[in-house]
Amino acid sequence: FCRVDPYGFERPEDFDYASYEAFFSRYLVVLTRRAIKWSKLLKGNNSIQKSLKVKRYIRKGIPNEHRALIWMIVSGAQASMEQNPGYYQRLLEGEKNDKLLEAIKTDMNRTFPDNVKFRKTADPCLQHALYNVLVAYGHHNKAVGYCQGMNFIAGYLILITKNEEESFWLLDALIGRILPDYYSPAMLGLKTDQEVLGELVKMKVPAVAELMESHGVMWTLVVSRWFICLFIDILPVETVLRIWDCLFYEGSKIIFRVALTLIKQNQAFILEATNFPDICDKFKQITKGTFVTECHSFMQKIFTDPGSLSMATINKLRETCREKLLSQG
Repeated sequence: FCRVDPYGFERPEDFDYASYEAFFSRYLVVLTRRAIKWSKLLKGNNSIQKSLKVKRYIRKGIPNEHRALIWMIVSGAQASMEQNPGYYQRLLEGEKNDKLLEAIKTDMNRTFPDNVKFRKTADPCLQHALYNVLVAYGHHNKAVGYCQGMNFIAGYLILITKNEEESFWLLDALIGRILPDYYSPAMLGLKTDQEVLGELVKMKVPAVAELMESHGVMWTLVVSRWFICLFIDILPVETVLRIWDCLFYEGSKIIFRVALTLIKQNQAFILEATNFPDICDKFKQITKGTFVTECHSFMQKIFTDPGSLSMATINKLRETCREKLLSQG
């Protein structure tokens, strides 16, 4: 058995190799079939236009060999990079803010301690690339600078793109466009979206909303890491990458789809909780097990289980939740 997965993460002691093997042998067949379809779609010219077909393909998963390219194109990162040649290098060579550098250095060893590629002893050690991307981003977007959680996102981007400059522009697409205000110092966008999830749960899984309310459990306690880390270290790697495929194409509503599916699928289990710590524990447990490991069927579920979820609904809820937060502030 391989203790380290293809992305460099060490598998936990209690890793269930048997059920993973069973899933993966089935999933490999799917991946092979998808890869052939993607190669036809790209026809060697490495460009795609947004279309219903492309959206459908992305929902069914991007093969790893095309993932970095497709993320770059559909997120707008490719266009930004081409319009700003040499910009990333200039950021690294320019004046630096010492406080920012300190903050980033502090988090270096805390980023993926369970990943062999981020170890000091690794060759190449991805910590250097990660440090560069975060330093460049902090100087590019001074309003954000560096916030915890960004290290994990940038680290994942580096694992997939194996390219600093592409990771930088993808990080810019996520923080600047796709996720509204998650990493600003006040994190207003993040707090808003946690409240929005609460409202959506009231609409779609009311029993769970009532349980949370009756025990005074704030949504931020159980889901803030889902939003901040975009499910990194919460769901299995393959599943996170499939979620990100859709996130880059369809935007932040994908996060709500995933969250709602986890809650809806596990409704009966969550409702067994009888007190505050119990509820928190149930939310930890629902992100483990075969349901989330089987990323292909999981991704089908996120588009059916929560029912319709329009960007208009989310934006309306965001407005009311933001106003409520600001008036409390």
